[in-house]
Amino acid sequence: MNKYQVIIGMEVHVELKTNSKMFCGCKNDPFHAEKPNIYTCPVCLGLPGALPVANKRAIEWTVKLGLALGCKINLFSKFDRKHYFYPDLPKGYQISQYDLPFCYDGKVETSFGPVGITRVHLEEDTGKLIHQKVNGRDVSLIDFNRSSVPLIEIVTEPEIYSSAQAKEYAKKLRQIIRYLDISNCDMEKGGMRLEANISLQSHPKGVQIQTGHPKGVRLPNYKVELKNINSFRFLERGIEYEIERQKEILEAGKTPDQETRGFNAEKGITYSQRSKESAEDYRYFPDPDLPPIRFDDKWFGEIKSSVPELLDEVFSRWEKDYKVDRKIVELLFETTEEAKKLDEIFSNLSNQKLPIDKFINTIVNKKLTINLFDKNAEEIINIYKKSVQVDDVSDEDLKKIITKVVSLNPKAVGDLKAGKVQSINFLVGQVMCKAKKKIEFSRLVRLIQSSIK
Repeated sequence: MNKYQVIIGMEVHVELKTNSKMFCGCKNDPFHAEKPNIYTCPVCLGLPGALPVANKRAIEWTVKLGLALGCKINLFSKFDRKHYFYPDLPKGYQISQYDLPFCYDGKVETSFGPVGITRVHLEEDTGKLIHQKVNGRDVSLIDFNRSSVPLIEIVTEPEIYSSAQAKEYAKKLRQIIRYLDISNCDMEKGGMRLEANISLQSHPKGVQIQTGHPKGVRLPNYKVELKNINSFRFLERGIEYEIERQKEILEAGKTPDQETRGFNAEKGITYSQRSKESAEDYRYFPDPDLPPIRFDDKWFGEIKSSVPELLDEVFSRWEKDYKVDRKIVELLFETTEEAKKLDEIFSNLSNQKLPIDKFINTIVNKKLTINLFDKNAEEIINIYKKSVQVDDVSDEDLKKIITKVVSLNPKAVGDLKAGKVQSINFLVGQVMCKAKKKIEFSRLVRLIQSSIK
């Protein structure tokens, strides 16, 4: 069973948080609409004669994301019509991009290796189908509040080789998008949807390939798409299930069907939805109602200058200048503005020679509950200093209290001598209680350990 190499490509859809929709002036707020179909007009309802106008901000944000992902930019681009028929697509086609996406040839680094970005293109979202009972009958209702919301699609090369790498890639992509502050990426509501194309490659020599696929070896002649996954955990579980399902089919001498499948989280299985379409099925052609997009030097320069210091560069600089752990500090912020504020706090802490790692641990572990972004850096540092300020107590006075605590708690002392290190926490607490003072934890640990040797 080890003779198969997992090959995965991903498509991620992200709704942008512009004020208006992609091709009309309707409010872009489908998740907070008071009732269905209130943010609609002839354009996003696909009524005859209605003409679309492209959202400039959405285009700029798409290019901004592409630059943050190291993509090349098509300075001449266009919108295309992608034809398919489904109740939530009122026009009978989706305005998308085909052969000239705004961004192409980028990369996202993961701990398993880089994942190539094939393209980043801009399109419109569909309406939302709601399945429920009305007057005792099963019906499907359509809410068009989401119809024509700006939607970025990020497509990777088939360079993901495990469910763990797919999960890490998706998490990192979400982190980058939220850092740019162009989308909330609310996965529970559908603001970010994950799709994975999965197939298994049999190596001719029966040897499993650890990373990548060998040069000159063709990709499998099928792929199975897991559609509309709304959590990283479900993505990982769905891919794992699909790998085992496909292995069984291949071991039986058959080829898995090329199809789109969903993931049932309760049962932990994938299920067939429909056969998978090819590009030819969509009959793409340039949208005649929308002029091509040309970026002149001035416009492109403005977009380029709006891209903040890249996230990986921020973390690298913090690790070098402030000796912080990326995995911990990334829990403290999301957006560019929050990163700038945190940078200011770290700089002030460093100037005052206060340990930054202790500050981070205090916040992450909620020993100090404070919003880092609603006060200035000086106020935050003063609050922190007060919270960690200790009372002035001599070692001699502390040793007297420790002697009493040790004599009153022989079991805890015995446990500590036997190697149960958590017993020190109890003894420290007892000393603090009797001293009625705020004393540095590490200092008490040192004094207690020296007293019971």
